[in-house]
Amino acid sequence: MRIILASKSPRRKEILQNIRLNFEVVESNYEEENSLSLRPEKLVMHLAYRKALDVAERISDEALVIGADTIVVHNGIIMGKPKDNEDSFDMLKKLSGNYHHVFSGICIIDVKGNRHSVNYESTKVKIKKLTDEEIIQYISTKEPADKAGSYGIQGIGSLIVEKIEGCYFNVMGLPVYKLSVLMRDFGVNLLKPGV
Repeated sequence: MRIILASKSPRRKEILQNIRLNFEVVESNYEEENSLSLRPEKLVMHLAYRKALDVAERISDEALVIGADTIVVHNGIIMGKPKDNEDSFDMLKKLSGNYHHVFSGICIIDVKGNRHSVNYESTKVKIKKLTDEEIIQYISTKEPADKAGSYGIQGIGSLIVEKIEGCYFNVMGLPVYKLSVLMRDFGVNLLKPGV
């Protein structure tokens, strides 16, 4: 059975490659709506479902479509991807020295089976106290540009993450353990070689 990742995220692709999953990428055209008045966990599950559905509607043969979405929440405020460097600076200034939560929603749609399953993961993260100069230096690496909350835990951003409570892969954008649980519901064991 085809497995399709409905995402253009290089990090999600990397995570699936690292677990040796045979999959293909079909980018979702769904426009994210972080302005919806939903609780963070409901929002990421909704967005993951909509992304997966956008791709599933374009597939005619048997396939499982994986959709995902990640947001950062600090003091009840949702932080998506930054619009520009100034937005990155503002986000990192707010996160500096504080805890926040990273929420990722995952949805799997069985195209021919006409069913889906959705879930989410939450991880608590603390960013070290940053000086304005450190924030500017980090932004100059261009790493924050395409990441929720303006940092990436797996790259240079690992130097500013002081503490994490929960799933590391969730902070990267795809909680792989949660994914494995959902995939089992569709008869796919990710530990099995050649999946």
